[in-house]
Amino acid sequence: MEVDVMKKVPVREQDAKERATNFEEVCLGYNEEEAMAEASRCLNCKNAQCMKGCPVSIDIPAFIQKVKEGEFEAAYQIISKSSALPAVCGRVCPQESQCEGKCIRGIKGEPVSIGKLERFVADWAMKNGIKPQPATEKKGKKVAVIGSGPAGLTCAGDLAKMGYDVTIFEALHEAGGVLVYGIPEFRLPKTRVVAKEIENVKSLGVKIETNVVIGKSTTIDELMEKEGFSAVFIGSGAGLPKFMGIPGEQANGVFSANEYLTRSNLMKAFDENSATPIMRAKKAVIVGGGNVAMDAARTALRLGAETHIVYRRSEEELPARVEEVHHAKEEGIIFDLLTNPVEILQDENGWVSGVKCIRMELGEPDESGRRRPVEVPGSEFVIDCDCVIMSLGTSPNPLISSTTEGLDINKRKCIIAEEEKGQTTKNGVFAGGDAVTGAATVVLAMGAGKAGAKGIDEFLSR
Repeated sequence: MEVDVMKKVPVREQDAKERATNFEEVCLGYNEEEAMAEASRCLNCKNAQCMKGCPVSIDIPAFIQKVKEGEFEAAYQIISKSSALPAVCGRVCPQESQCEGKCIRGIKGEPVSIGKLERFVADWAMKNGIKPQPATEKKGKKVAVIGSGPAGLTCAGDLAKMGYDVTIFEALHEAGGVLVYGIPEFRLPKTRVVAKEIENVKSLGVKIETNVVIGKSTTIDELMEKEGFSAVFIGSGAGLPKFMGIPGEQANGVFSANEYLTRSNLMKAFDENSATPIMRAKKAVIVGGGNVAMDAARTALRLGAETHIVYRRSEEELPARVEEVHHAKEEGIIFDLLTNPVEILQDENGWVSGVKCIRMELGEPDESGRRRPVEVPGSEFVIDCDCVIMSLGTSPNPLISSTTEGLDINKRKCIIAEEEKGQTTKNGVFAGGDAVTGAATVVLAMGAGKAGAKGIDEFLSR
């Protein structure tokens, strides 16, 4: 296969018009020939900048070299030393601002497609029944992990590799956290990818108990004092949605993105035979500009709605990944930028009938460094719609902190924990991911899970 070293090997995707009508995966990934061709573009730098951009510290040049040589199993074992979820990361990590953002090849050309290569290797390993290598020696100590999302799975996998007896406690009926309830099937297939990654973690000896709500079913104090767990890692995420506080938010047809995506992804509400079907809107307005907003918008589109994204800043400030915005536009989603909702309108039966908005313009930068949106007087207008989905971020559920003695939280209701090792204000209890930082990316949560595992190992090795 002929390769232009300055350009990425193109990755195959579903046609935009076709995929807008189904929930099949958009990106089709590389085959063996394409992966080896893309890997050949890597400069194999001795002082690899790409690794400095990876929150879970994968030896990127080493695994890419193995792909280049066609040694895919060896490439997988290199990745799995650092990452419990390579097939997930290869699909949803913001590589453009992390590993690929630091790739030397990207200075004069396009960076190496590190994420697509990671995905290829992980998919190849799953197809060929390759598993991560378990611990050879057991420590004889029990560790509890709360939450089976990316932080919890990563922490549990790392601890199991160290030889600890690990049990994950998950509140929902299915393991995976945000990977199963938050990210749509067309970006992250559940059965073919997420379930198999979880099975790989379980193959290391990790046990998962579902339908256990910490703070209700049992508490952290009881786990440590009565159940014999020597340490606990909290990776419970941030599932409490935020709203704007504008008039009409209680109308029928208003959803948080969290509810909308959970019902569609986990409860399969898009299926008309589902026990909990979701409304099929004619015209949906999604408020927000992050990755979750793109996921909600693209889901509503697939359910038959004319879909608008309303965001108060310009396209340059959209926090979503460039790839997600590109895919959304290709599929026909309409972007109403520099626009802010001020009221949700209702009909006589209490159902959404429209969103009253006001035009915005960008002023001076605020504390985030982005230019502050300022209302344009007299610019109000109405977008007619029958569904509004609020995607304004989430915060941690306070149930765990309120039922655990000595566990401190900050003013944002996030658990206070050290960044380097995850130690909280309670001895033997560690935390990481969205429960500590608020809503962030999958790979940052994984990095926090690794830090927590390291901190727990040091704590239990004293």
